Amino acid sequence: MALPATVRVKLSSEAAGAIVITPVVVQELPMRELVGHMLAVAGKDEARLCEILLRGSLVSGGSRFRWTGWEADRETLRELLAGFPDPDPTLAFAPARCTRAVLTGGRQAIDIAREAAAASRGIFRRAEFWDELMQLVGASDPVYAGYSYRDGADRYRCLLSAGTCARLRAVAQHLRHRTLRDRIQSEAFQAAEVYAAR
Repeated sequence: MALPATVRVKLSSEAAGAIVITPVVVQELPMRELVGHMLAVAGKDEARLCEILLRGSLVSGGSRFRWTGWEADRETLRELLAGFPDPDPTLAFAPARCTRAVLTGGRQAIDIAREAAAASRGIFRRAEFWDELMQLVGASDPVYAGYSYRDGADRYRCLLSAGTCARLRAVAQHLRHRTLRDRIQSEAFQAAEVYAAR
């Protein structure tokens, strides 16, 4: 069956915790948007995408999507998928395109949004944490790690030297957000994963 332009989808929350009754919202979702959510889970694996369309159920992030499943025409699906980006290992690391970074290697990853890390505190503008982070990641030979459909961004990974980690902890004092500042200064990390929007 050819892919319809829109799909009638029931949306509900998949929030963890105590038993909670959450409202179910019914809406007409553009097929491209539904497939975008599917890509975050399955990538461009046509067989898995066809299976999800037939099953009529998907959990993405904190939401559950349900619809009346059908067997999709692979050729039509392939045409739709061609409109989504593919991983491109030839793309050089470009700090100006980066929107998010994750420091890893400790018990919990430290997620850093560009907006949060670019805001410095104090009257006098000092070196921003984000600028320093991008400079240090660029100097640490980041390696292309694939495309994240969930984030709409190319991913780059690099190991951080002890000196680089110490420098990040020192410059974190200028962060406006105390929780983020405290985590960077006190928690262990050894690597960074950086997301660059296309």
